[in-house]
Amino acid sequence: MFDSKAGKLIHCMYRILVYGDSLSWGIVPNKRERLQFANRWPGVMEGSLSTSGIPVRVIENCLNGRRTVWEDPFKAGRNGLTGLAQVMEINAPLSLIILFLGSNDFQFSHPYNDAWSAAQGITTLVNEIRRAPIEPGMPVPPILLICPPRVRSPKGEIAPKFRGAEERSAGLGEAYAQAASALGCTLFDAENVTTTSPHDGVHLDADQHVKLGKAIAEAVNPILRAQKQPDF
Repeated sequence: MFDSKAGKLIHCMYRILVYGDSLSWGIVPNKRERLQFANRWPGVMEGSLSTSGIPVRVIENCLNGRRTVWEDPFKAGRNGLTGLAQVMEINAPLSLIILFLGSNDFQFSHPYNDAWSAAQGITTLVNEIRRAPIEPGMPVPPILLICPPRVRSPKGEIAPKFRGAEERSAGLGEAYAQAASALGCTLFDAENVTTTSPHDGVHLDADQHVKLGKAIAEAVNPILRAQKQPDF
């Protein structure tokens, strides 16, 4: 692409959609504050990929409290299935979608809140992505599934919502691995590189965002390099 005003070529970019919850939004544990883009893992990932020579634009669609496919009885709009196809249409064409959901599925407020159910929710989202009515000729993007780190000893104001979540989230990695294999998606298990904050047991501290962003960039790198350089 040529920028006539600047008088130079602009490199086309790989476009990555991050579809997630507060772990990707960058909420500071036990506070209602948000980390800056460069300090939360999607920004760290973008910076790492750019440094490695991959032109990339990260598009964040991350909502605090978002589940996979369940409603929050106390706060509207947290069902991740609702509007997902339109998010695809809005941001197409895409080179990759990163699905990072599941932690909020372990809240007490709906009946299906174990590891197997969270994996079924992720499966439903993947199928919705693959059915999204994107424009003809635009690519159906590959999907990277991220399994959240385990909930550990919820503390602070979120503790009542996540009571029992540590036990219910047992086996989450195995359930996501089975789902990813059946769906033909790449899986990244965040539990292997990070852990939830000791301050609230659910979210990520700033140093863990850095670790996670760099590790996910390493996983994303070959996925993008295997594709044709985008012309958008």
